[in-house]
Amino acid sequence: MGPSGSGKTTLLNLLATIDTPTSGTVWVDGVNVSKLRGEALAAFRRKKLGFVFQDYNLLDSLSIGENIALPLVLDRKPPSFIKKRVKEISTQLGIEALLDRFPYEVSGGQQQRAAIARAIVHEPALILADEPTGNLDSRSARALMDTFTLINSTVETTILMVTHDPFAASFCQNVYFIRDGRLYAEMHKRDDRRMFFRQIMDALSQMGGGYCEHLADSL
Repeated sequence: MGPSGSGKTTLLNLLATIDTPTSGTVWVDGVNVSKLRGEALAAFRRKKLGFVFQDYNLLDSLSIGENIALPLVLDRKPPSFIKKRVKEISTQLGIEALLDRFPYEVSGGQQQRAAIARAIVHEPALILADEPTGNLDSRSARALMDTFTLINSTVETTILMVTHDPFAASFCQNVYFIRDGRLYAEMHKRDDRRMFFRQIMDALSQMGGGYCEHLADSL
């Protein structure tokens, strides 16, 4: 979390191997990704990273099932394995009945679940989520964060999320506040989610009125 221009997107791009650091190194799952190039970098992205975006980034020309299967197809997994894996993930996320539909035929919340299924179908080491609740109503946002919690606790996949939404942040185990490109503060959940939400709001208010005004505009 942090105000616009604080470095959240830059951090996400560095972890996603989209940008290369000008100094220092970036390690993900024991791999120094800042040293990877070419096919090795492409393979790392394909196998180790999952992405969930605010606008879903589903392909309208593919069915929901085909969208979910895409990472496995690109990794040239056997068709029987792909079919089994897509069914497992879609059932876990409650969208198994939508596999033959196209993205424009389902709701925004269902599209987001399909995007999550695509992000985790290949069992990545890290899921990167950029404002995933930004286009969702409160009910869908709650369902999304419940899904993230389920994935984190059952599949044990690490999820790193950039968000302006303190409600979404309250579901996390740890919240890091960035300001002017540096770590400004950090919080770790010790109490229930409602208490953690209040603590996050208190921390945001201490970061200054400019950020709180931006936060109000985003809610």
